[in-house]
Amino acid sequence: MEIRPTAVKDLDVFIDTVHAAFGRFPETPIEGGGLWWSALEADRCMLALTTDGRPVGTAATYSFELTLPGATLVPAPGVTAVGVLPSHRRQGVLSGMMRHQLAELRARGELLSVLLASEAPIYGRFGYGPATYTAQLKVARHEAALAVPRARDVVGAPATGSDNGSVEVLPRAECGEILEEVYDRYRRTQPGALSRPHRWWALRAGQPPISSAPRYVAVHRDVDGVPDGYASYLTGEGQTLTVDETIATDDAVFTALARFVLGHDLVSQVVFKHVPPEHPLRWQFADFRAGEVSGDTDWLWVRLLDVPRALTARGWFMDGELVLDVDDPFLGEHCRYLLTVRDGRADCVPTDREPDLSLDIRDLGSVYLGGTAPSTLVRAGHIQAHRPGAAHLADALFRSERSPHCLHWF
Repeated sequence: MEIRPTAVKDLDVFIDTVHAAFGRFPETPIEGGGLWWSALEADRCMLALTTDGRPVGTAATYSFELTLPGATLVPAPGVTAVGVLPSHRRQGVLSGMMRHQLAELRARGELLSVLLASEAPIYGRFGYGPATYTAQLKVARHEAALAVPRARDVVGAPATGSDNGSVEVLPRAECGEILEEVYDRYRRTQPGALSRPHRWWALRAGQPPISSAPRYVAVHRDVDGVPDGYASYLTGEGQTLTVDETIATDDAVFTALARFVLGHDLVSQVVFKHVPPEHPLRWQFADFRAGEVSGDTDWLWVRLLDVPRALTARGWFMDGELVLDVDDPFLGEHCRYLLTVRDGRADCVPTDREPDLSLDIRDLGSVYLGGTAPSTLVRAGHIQAHRPGAAHLADALFRSERSPHCLHWF
């Protein structure tokens, strides 16, 4: 088997092969783009070929940035278009491509990679762990009244930020630049968020609101008229209004957009497709049971390629010290690190000290953004704590300023 990078001339072969792997046919291009594969980067794709040159496997990465705790931005190759023809599965093709891809990413100096897992059991064995989570929130409109905030400031006024902005409804085709700018502001401060490169918006590659699919967009503007949030939505069958995504630069803007869609006429139910863990919206309903959570699932998976660089890149919110014994069975590596955190920054160096925690590289990927508590994986039997209090300290150290969340599909 040969694994080689593609060139522009190979893209048609690449696209045909990945579609065949999933038993589908390429869609017919439509005006304005909108095909998921239109944003593929030829120099970041690879083909697996048999000895006689027949393509049997594909894998690729996109060029993204990932926001880490502490609002640090790092390059994050987004693994995509991974497929093997049914005739060549369970013959080492996928493992060969994954090993080749990880070696290439390391050679480029990448400290981590990310993906969305089509099937959860597949990618753990290659060192990826689920690191962000998302859920749907369904709300019956007749139960959607929002409560008056109970917190008060020192003069007796509501302590939560009030909204003095406005909401304007625009067709998706008229607000592309607004969406791109607002999303970019949002993702730079949201742990776990990925960038959306300009070419994605220009090519309409991906899912709504990036794609050409018809949508209305509720654009929120601040008191000075500057856009600072949006909700992309569509009203479909059964009088259900579905919100693809709600992007807001603060909680007051999110509440204003939620109030707007929940007040839409001729709607019996509103579905928010992507709500992060611990989001306050459920607590804002006068009836706590008005919001029904469903579709709770993993989203972004993280794979660390350079443990010391990855741990020192993110921000930290308390001081402490841990010895981590990290096993990477897929790459055949094992190392012990001393993680020392002082004043929000970390130092991570190899050590021969006795470990506080022993963990697989996939588990380190899961806890890296603060969306999975190390103690949860200790209780699950995946991480081993070698002394009392080690798991509790790891929970406190790895926590993020807020729950990591990723909306971008790729």
